[in-house]
Amino acid sequence: MIPKGQKNTPCPGLSRVPTSFAAPASAASRRGWPGQARPRGGFGSWSLFQLLCVGLATTLLLFSPPAVAMQIQPVAGASGVEAWLVEDHSVPVVTIRFAFPGGAALDPAGKRGTASMVASLLDEGAGPYDTVEFHGRLDDLAGQLRFSATQDGFDGSLRSLTQNLSEAAELLRLALAEPRFAPDAVERIRAETLAGLARQAKNPRSLSGRLWMYDAFEKHPYGSGIDGTETSVVAITRDDLAGFAAARFHRAGLTIGVVGDIGKTEAAALIDRVFGGLPLGIAEGEIADAKPLDDGALVVSRAAVPQSVVTFGQNGPKRDDPVWYAAYVLNDILGGSGFRGRLMKEIREKRGLAYGVSTQLVPYRHAGLIVGSVATENGRVGESIALVREEWQRMREDGPTAAELEDAKTYLTGSFPLGLDSTLHIAGVLVQMQQDKLGIDYLDRRAGLIGGVTLDEARAVAKKLFDPAALSFAIVGDPADVKPTRPPRQQF
Repeated sequence: MIPKGQKNTPCPGLSRVPTSFAAPASAASRRGWPGQARPRGGFGSWSLFQLLCVGLATTLLLFSPPAVAMQIQPVAGASGVEAWLVEDHSVPVVTIRFAFPGGAALDPAGKRGTASMVASLLDEGAGPYDTVEFHGRLDDLAGQLRFSATQDGFDGSLRSLTQNLSEAAELLRLALAEPRFAPDAVERIRAETLAGLARQAKNPRSLSGRLWMYDAFEKHPYGSGIDGTETSVVAITRDDLAGFAAARFHRAGLTIGVVGDIGKTEAAALIDRVFGGLPLGIAEGEIADAKPLDDGALVVSRAAVPQSVVTFGQNGPKRDDPVWYAAYVLNDILGGSGFRGRLMKEIREKRGLAYGVSTQLVPYRHAGLIVGSVATENGRVGESIALVREEWQRMREDGPTAAELEDAKTYLTGSFPLGLDSTLHIAGVLVQMQQDKLGIDYLDRRAGLIGGVTLDEARAVAKKLFDPAALSFAIVGDPADVKPTRPPRQQF
């Protein structure tokens, strides 16, 4: 399946927001992960696992670890639309990925979930095609089309065999320029959204993430789930959905990545055809910068489950922060996935308290976070939380060892090419590089930026960044050995 929902750029250091924290399940949960969509068409049989698509042939041609040997070409259409292109003629596949600025954080007041519903509805009929006809046409072309809303943007992708690209691209154009939002489709997606919200209400992991985000941000849009609430979803009208599409789908701020069996001239014509007719528009609407509440709260939402789920975190760097690369390496040392991180070693390996524990940098456009999660039996929640705090404090006081720093840098540079294993992945990286203003030569510089983090720098950033007093916890379950510091701002 091709996930739809939170931005899923698969490459370390370019990922945006973990689904479990930022955006609980979406209307489109019927189509894959919560908040994501299944691909339309038979071309899905090319996938190995979710976003693994093209595979070894492309990898061998494009990449030679540890360097990422890839030529990125800027492309401009006659309409002024621009894109970054990577040609790869080894497989007859072309992928377009794109992102519009302004996402769920700009949903109208009281109508949270608008952007998410739009994402679920764009392939439910457009132009001359109703839902059945649109899906049938895409199936006939063996194409994959997805749309997703995030807090900060709205993105999508089209993946097509080269021979069918022209006709598949026309379906994408229609979905963006002439979505139908037919009443029957709107009501069906609304019902699916409400069913997804009901499932979330019974999912401790989802609830813990939502509880932490709301407690940290409260009235700021980042404090609310992308899918909204039962009340807000019921309030959304067809005019709201059409209004979102008209206001957000424009050329201003649009970023595009094109990868695959296509040349520069053809790519320019392609982006003109799909995006050139959209209005010029204006930049993203104003969203206030935000900082999570740093009172070190421990809040509990009681639930009759055998294991408690704990989400924890604090303020972190945004993507353009000068300390980003040092923080990125430090995060891997503290809470890296697998068995690399200190938290995993202390909580799982030494004590068997949990199956897994990890942390991640979450760089929103208007806030930065370090967020983690762990699930453990109710009687040992306090012990797990104490260990998280201890490791936070140890990182602050001592920083990493020289060996830890070198191991993390080696892993983060060496594993990066493994994530660039399909046209879909590469196109996503191209889009995110543009969004983060990293420069077209970023892939050539990335290893040096990470490798250049010194031990003195890492220790200085650790002392400044990690703050046990600001570290807050949100627990869903029935922990026997913890005492809340205050009630949660909202009970889920």
